[in-house]
Amino acid sequence: MSRRFLEGKAALVTAGSRNLGAELAAALANRGADVAVNYRESVEVAEALVDSLSTGGGTHFAVAGDAGTPQGMRSLLAEVRSVWGGRAIQVLVNNYGPFAMTPFAEMPEDEWDRIWNANVKAAFVAAQELAPEMRSAGWGRLVNVSAGSAYLRNHSIYTLAKSSLITLTESLAVELGPEITVNAITPGQIAESAEDIAEFDPSFVDRAIARTPLGRLVTRAEVAAIAAELCGPLFAGVTGATIPVDGGWHLPRF
Repeated sequence: MSRRFLEGKAALVTAGSRNLGAELAAALANRGADVAVNYRESVEVAEALVDSLSTGGGTHFAVAGDAGTPQGMRSLLAEVRSVWGGRAIQVLVNNYGPFAMTPFAEMPEDEWDRIWNANVKAAFVAAQELAPEMRSAGWGRLVNVSAGSAYLRNHSIYTLAKSSLITLTESLAVELGPEITVNAITPGQIAESAEDIAEFDPSFVDRAIARTPLGRLVTRAEVAAIAAELCGPLFAGVTGATIPVDGGWHLPRF
């Protein structure tokens, strides 16, 4: 089986220039896709990633845009179509999803809107926008990046948004088949991002490792590989699924 199963397919990764997003872009490119790498601020970082992807072949480009609001998502998709000359976007990885854990009793309404819109509403808008062209092309893949926080009840609006994204994934799978599959992944705490969560909860990483059956945190490359494989032939019969990529961390136990 060819490992370049996305040859000829156009893909977009939101928040794709750094961290997990960069690994997602690389994983898709390694499987043959032409990748649009979305960024918000640092064009230099995005273009450097595109250059590295291009050494393996394919037509890749960096595209500025705010994937965290409905209008921003619509504008981003329009820009990608424009650069690709109207070519159908057949793979979308919704990776942008800012974190917040302000207690509900203290949360400003604009913080609720920012986290909800970026993690859930923008994904809905993207699916609604892309479904017609994916159906017309006869094939499409939507992959939503949820989070292990979907299974917690102390991460506030982020928990609500990421768990809602799972429900949205399932509902879209029902509506958009058979041409389009819609799946989600829930990464646990990622090793390379340990310092980020420590700013919110200094003991989180140690607690996470202690309750993870694998005894370690997952890596960005491991998460990205699963997301990319969801777009390939091994998962052609899978839609509406949410795959935890967390070393077993989410499993309930006493």
